[in-house]
Amino acid sequence: MRIKAEGLTKRFGDFEASKEVSFEIEDGKLIGILGPSGGGKTTILRMLAGLETPDAGDIFFDGRRVNDLLPQSRGIGFVFQNYALFRHMTVFDNIAFGLTVQKRKKQEIAARVSELLELTGLRGLEKRLPHQLSGGQRQRVAFARALAPQPQLLLLDEPFAAIDAKVRKELRTWLKEMIRRLGITTIFVTHDQEEAVEVADEIMIIHGGRLEQQGTPLDIYRHPRTPFVAGFVGETTVLDRPELLKGFEEIAREARAVVRPEFVEVGTAKELSYPNASERGVVRDVYFRGKNWQVDVELDAGVVTAYRSLEQDALRPGDEVWALVHRIYAFEGETCVSLENAMKSDPMPVYI
Repeated sequence: MRIKAEGLTKRFGDFEASKEVSFEIEDGKLIGILGPSGGGKTTILRMLAGLETPDAGDIFFDGRRVNDLLPQSRGIGFVFQNYALFRHMTVFDNIAFGLTVQKRKKQEIAARVSELLELTGLRGLEKRLPHQLSGGQRQRVAFARALAPQPQLLLLDEPFAAIDAKVRKELRTWLKEMIRRLGITTIFVTHDQEEAVEVADEIMIIHGGRLEQQGTPLDIYRHPRTPFVAGFVGETTVLDRPELLKGFEEIAREARAVVRPEFVEVGTAKELSYPNASERGVVRDVYFRGKNWQVDVELDAGVVTAYRSLEQDALRPGDEVWALVHRIYAFEGETCVSLENAMKSDPMPVYI
């Protein structure tokens, strides 16, 4: 199913949860709606589902306006954050519920449930009640129940929020593989960046009820279009005086900037790839992150964070070091641009 939204606006009293949100989603795509809590993500999902009515704007499914259609007439499956399974029903009956409501034939229901038990890895558990299942198994039952009526659109509201970290990671991989096999358009809400990047074909960043940016995870990561996206995606440090960075002197005094750890090298002058573009700093803090060290370094422009290999000599707070900032995202107002260190083109000195 192809989805199109034009100017979706939704108010709850004086609070505007969605502000003229417009987007398009291609058939068969797996889309992550990502943003901070209270930003309007679930409101958008509920308007698509028909559980909320837009105060303004239109929703189109395959070119058909569906604003006035009831949820059961939209051809959707919905998976809630808390599973919403019927506690007194077995796994089989929970999955079969939607088909039973539609008064499908028993033989047809049995065949469809059997197919979904196989697809979701629940074979052998069909006679169990929800309390006899693990959190991951209950979530798979919820997926299977939503898929039973063969919807054209699957909507997931923070589907992994109530599951522990290890099972959540396993379910992410499983969900992505399952959706690819089914080819069904799927939209899921999350506030977990790692989850969105790992699972989604495209991400929609929602903040303050507005769509900040839509694109592939890689495009959003490399080319943020607004200050919010630059600061929200990935690990970041905000600098109030980026023009004090070596190689970025041409930035306007009023500008601010976001720097990511992977944009920064820290060490001795001999260790850095462009010594001429580096500047002195002092190590403020060092954290062990398992696969590397995270090093916070204080420069004239502010504090930047870098990663340092465990194979390199360890640094300690108070050490004087050299720091090379390769790239920053600078912004004035709502304009965000990526800038490279202008001094990196200078010839590198030769150490003897």
